Amino acid sequence: TISSTAEKVVYLVVFHLSFVMFVWSYWKTIFTSPASPSTEFCLSKADKEQYEKEERPESQQEILRRAAKDLPIYTTTASRAIRYCDRCQLIKPDRCHHCSACDICVLKMDHHCPWVNNCVGFSNYKFFLLFLMYSLLYCLFVAATVLQYFIKFWTNKLPDTHAKFHVLFLFFVAAMFFISILSLFSYHCWLVGKNRSTIETFRAPTFRNGPDKNGFSLGCSKNLREVFGDEKKYWLLPIFTSLGDGCNFPTRLVIMDPEQLTVSSQNEPAKSSGANQSFPTRPLSESQNRLLASDSQWVESGPEEENVKSGAKKHIIVSLES
Repeated sequence: TISSTAEKVVYLVVFHLSFVMFVWSYWKTIFTSPASPSTEFCLSKADKEQYEKEERPESQQEILRRAAKDLPIYTTTASRAIRYCDRCQLIKPDRCHHCSACDICVLKMDHHCPWVNNCVGFSNYKFFLLFLMYSLLYCLFVAATVLQYFIKFWTNKLPDTHAKFHVLFLFFVAAMFFISILSLFSYHCWLVGKNRSTIETFRAPTFRNGPDKNGFSLGCSKNLREVFGDEKKYWLLPIFTSLGDGCNFPTRLVIMDPEQLTVSSQNEPAKSSGANQSFPTRPLSESQNRLLASDSQWVESGPEEENVKSGAKKHIIVSLES
């Protein structure tokens, strides 16, 4: 009797705890507003009027380059143009995209989820992951507790009542949702490990050296901390702990010309110029990124770098603002 009572208590505690965490995460995912770019990415009134008057794309790009010279922007369009949203009338930060459903630019946009009727991005990506995890555990818990009655149903040992059809329905629904959510959760775990969004998986961000799907990847451990934060005790709670401000992120690889490279031990501004393209600069000393605080500069070796000779372009790895 004591054993059965203890099992019931454990059952109720696990059931209610999983349900509460599931509802809490789901609520935060739905009602957390998508984060939008700050006002520093908006064009000034004069630049906006001049941009609208210009008819040539080259002249418009020149205005955008001048406005973006002090912004932490390190990605461009596939045609090497500054990413600009005509709808919101602002320069898009890295990893920012315009959502046609919400009609706003969303920081680190992953996708627009119809199940939560909200955009999944920088402000609620952690909540979305926890929602998937707790819904997965909830379905697993329901299926596991109903399994014994499901087996009795198939062996004709379950009493012939209407409840047996409820057992059958509940088991199949829990199992079906478990399999579906497991595939989605596994996919997003892989994305977190690679530090990619769903959009970046299908369309790689373009850096100075061209498209690179791994451009924002800092290693699995640091990628995980970028989403869940430094404090592990808060990882499983649906409270916001993600690092950074969503407007700028540390990048893994930036290619620069040796003749124009001026990176000192004091973290002077890193500058680069490509063919017919002027990239904005950002002082490294202003970086607030805790992920790279202990290794502000490092070189990543690879097969392609072993044959690099003096005078050729080198791969310089710098920490950028988070």
